Amino acid sequence: MRKKQELLSEPDMIHDELQKLEKLASKVQAKVAELKSQNEQLLKKNSDLEGELKAKEQEIEHFKNKIKISNIVDNRRMNPEDSTEMKDLIDNYIKEIDQLITHLSE
Repeated sequence: MRKKQELLSEPDMIHDELQKLEKLASKVQAKVAELKSQNEQLLKKNSDLEGELKAKEQEIEHFKNKIKISNIVDNRRMNPEDSTEMKDLIDNYIKEIDQLITHLSE
């Protein structure tokens, strides 16, 4: 009689263990899905930040070029009329370049 009880309880134990494993597998699947979602969000944020960084680096280069041009104009010896004309010409070029950069950034 005792053997029958042991045999009956053994399948019950196996069934209980299987249920525990199923619950554990379900929790693991939920955690994996959560981590995948977080990973996708972080990848998107990283991509966005890389884009912003690239835009800022281009902006910095643009300003460096503006400074170089301004320094060239300031250091050249010209009569005031030529200097003003050159400055206006360079300012117009800079405006055009700004517009092109804005257009390309869109």
